[in-house]
Formats: sequence, structure tokens, C-alpha cells
Amino acid sequence: MIPFLDLLSMNMQYEEELHRAFQRVLQSGRFVMGEEYKAFEKEFASFCGAPHCIGVANGLDALRLIIRGYKVLGKFEEDDDILVPANTYIASILAITEEGLNPILIEPDAQSLNINPLLLQDSLTAKTKAIMPVHLYGQLADMEEINIFAKAHDLLIIEDAAQAHGATAKSGLRAGALGDAAGFSFYPGKNLGALGDGGAVTTNDEKLAQVIRALANYGSHQKYHNIYKGLNSRLDELQAAFLRVKLPHLDQETNVRRDIATFYDEKINNPLITKPLIPSFSPSHVWHLYVIRTEGREALEAYLKEKGVGTLIHYPIPPHKQVAYHDYNAKSFPVTEDIHDKILSLPLGPVMTREQCKFIVELLNDYA
Repeated sequence: MIPFLDLLSMNMQYEEELHRAFQRVLQSGRFVMGEEYKAFEKEFASFCGAPHCIGVANGLDALRLIIRGYKVLGKFEEDDDILVPANTYIASILAITEEGLNPILIEPDAQSLNINPLLLQDSLTAKTKAIMPVHLYGQLADMEEINIFAKAHDLLIIEDAAQAHGATAKSGLRAGALGDAAGFSFYPGKNLGALGDGGAVTTNDEKLAQVIRALANYGSHQKYHNIYKGLNSRLDELQAAFLRVKLPHLDQETNVRRDIATFYDEKINNPLITKPLIPSFSPSHVWHLYVIRTEGREALEAYLKEKGVGTLIHYPIPPHKQVAYHDYNAKSFPVTEDIHDKILSLPLGPVMTREQCKFIVELLNDYA
């Protein structure tokens, strides 16, 4: 069996370091917002090239706190609009609606599967205050065009970088430093994954960083003095310690992911299978997922499962077709719907062997 993602092996390669990290936290006697938490914030901010990082409980909270922070600062009001890709995980949409704003869904580019900057103008209204580009599957959205558009229309940019740790633009800036603020997830399956849940906000805005730090701590900078209606959303001290172990290895693991993606691209040869676009600038993609498209996806999924290869679908139902967003169900986003009907994610991870990759390629090339 080739699992879709071998989380056990991915973490066991750092077993001794993780044990030492656990002992540091245990012996410190400080389990919330201690030295590991503070150190990881500095290290991850440096990694992203952002001045500020705030560790939070998960990726959804990271996005929610950015939006709530901008409301506190008077940049957003209830019922304002945020432009966001229709082709995304539902967390991007939940973050917007949970804070009382409106997600305005934008179709993706049919090749990159990221938000199409050419369609932003058509959805612009007097209530539009921000764009939330999602770096889906680990590939940067077209941030150059998005930044040009945002500046022309005085819009904030909130990056959903949950899948794009380390993705780098031609400018040399990484995800997390390409807009005004960014939300990251450290869910275990992410390229930088904790051994539990976790997330972070990065930003170049000192005032926003101060507000979010308070909002994530019950709305308080000082214990028992609450100036905002906040949340309890703090990156756990133990998870911060584990992430500090794994962060120095992230670039090397990303290079392994890129090698596998290149191998798949060069070796998969089947007219029934559409491979993902390989960007001309390699650092802009960290290959969180390698997502192919095919008609009759369920047949290919069953074929690979029978042969011992695990796959997943990211994602089977687009947000506007979810029961939770029944008010959106009648809307039509044909590019998004076509993508969600055809996509299938292949195994790709930093501990995969070349023999496993070859076996998967042979199965795909034999598929009829």
C-alpha cells in the first residue's frame, strides 16, 4: 500500500528532536504562550520575510482574526465585500461570513486553478474592501497582478497561505509577505505540519499585529483587562516546539516535493489525464498537492485503490454547493464546478521513494 500521505514516517525522521522538544516544554513548566511560542513566532516571521507573526490555534482562526482585526481598526464594516476564489476550501469562505462580511466568489484560471485576476474588475462594488487570494495546492496566486489591482482600487490583500509555506515570488518574497496580512495553517498534513492543530498570522502592519495578538487572547493585552471582544486562539506551546524542530527542514522537504512533481510531469503520459501546470518560476510552487484531472474520476480513484495507491479529492464539493451555504446553491461557477468534478490528488510527500513514484506512474500510464 502506498498511502496518500505517510504522516508517521514524515514525523519519525525527526523523532529524537521531537522528544527533546517535548522535554524542553515539560521541564519549563510553561504550557501556554511560553518561550517556544515566542521563539517560533520570530523564526517563522523571519522565514516568511514578514515583520510580525502571531501564533494562533488554527488556520481558520488566523483568517478570522485578520478580518476581525481590520474591523477593530475601522478598515472593515459589517456587510463589506471580500473578493475570494470560488475554487477553494470552505475555510476561506467561513472566515469571511463568520466575521459578518460577504464573500464575492471569483472563478479561477482554468490552468493554474487559482483566482483569475482578469475577473476581479467585474465583481468590484462600492462595498469591496479586500481580496483574499488563496495559494491553492501550494502554488502562489498571481500576486503581481493582484497587487496592481488592489493598489488601483485601494483594497487590502489577505493571503490564504494555508497550503503554501515557503512559496516564493520572483521578487524573493515568500507567501505571508506578499499582501497586507496572511493566514497559515499547521494542520498535520500541511507542508509545515504540527502534531496537532495550529496556525499563524503574518503581517507588515504593526497596529494590526497588536490588535490580533489581543483578540486571540480573549481581547486582552493584560490579564483580566479586556479591551476587545476576543477569542481564545493561541498556538499551543508544545506544538510551537514541534514546529521549531521541523521549520529548519522545510526548504529541503520542499525540494523533494518539487522533484516528485517534476518526475510526475515528465513521466505521466496518458491522454485521459490532465496534469497540473508546472509554473515557469519553480519556487512559486511548494507542491502541497499534486492534483490531476480526469473524466470519470471515480473510476480512476477505484483503479488506484485496487492497486494499493491511496488518493484524495481536494475538494469534491465547491463552497457554493455546500448545504451550509444554501443561499449560494443556485449560483453558477462552471469553471469551478468542472474542476471539482474532475480533480484527484496523487500521493506526494517528502518521504516517498522513487520506486513508489515509478509504480504510480506505471499504473497511470496503463489506465484505460
